[in-house]
Amino acid sequence: MIPARYSASRFPGKLMQDLNGKTVIRRTYEATVATNLFNDVFVVTDSNIIYNEIVNNGGKAIMSKKEHDCGSDRIAEAVESLDIDVVINVQGDEPFTDKESLRKLIQVFKSDTDKAIDLASLMVHITNEDEISNPNTVKVVVDQSGFALYFSRSPIPYPRDKHVDVKYYKHKGVYAFRKEAILDFYKFPMKMLEASEKLEQLRYLEYGKRIKMVETDVEGVEIDTPEDLERAKKLWK
Repeated sequence: MIPARYSASRFPGKLMQDLNGKTVIRRTYEATVATNLFNDVFVVTDSNIIYNEIVNNGGKAIMSKKEHDCGSDRIAEAVESLDIDVVINVQGDEPFTDKESLRKLIQVFKSDTDKAIDLASLMVHITNEDEISNPNTVKVVVDQSGFALYFSRSPIPYPRDKHVDVKYYKHKGVYAFRKEAILDFYKFPMKMLEASEKLEQLRYLEYGKRIKMVETDVEGVEIDTPEDLERAKKLWK
């Protein structure tokens, strides 16, 4: 599932911007389909413009029935009546969808015979100080088994002791959910941590869901600003 809304505070209409001959959302959809990892791929949107862009170019899309504050809510509504066990959330502004990273997420659930894992998501090791301190870069810390302890826009852990060899990880907003987990999310009200940081993944942690983090070295380009789009155009070439 690729949640896609037309409005965006930092870059309105970004998913319909041209990326070397095709729109950003179409590039993302086609890249996801091309992985051949999924039984089906849909764009889930509240926008007729995005819906028509996908359907008129041979793709599959679902119109949201309600207004939603986040992608997880949008996906939950779409999958509620579908006969599925695991759903992958690929962000609509990530046209450089990486097959190997998605395969790792799927493998988490294939190996989880006890069904102890509710979600899986991706993280990338980062070293750039500006990126570590940038609130638009979401950081994650994990336990010894690779389960998420916390996500934050702040640098975590805080480097009080400069001599400690700390690794910082950037969270990539690609999720794999058990259907039950995302439907629970849809029912749960937002709590303090999510409201404060404006990070929907914190709702899962606040309600005791377990998020298995998977490291990848493929960062790609998330298109949040016009500058990101220019970088993406150069990278696409």
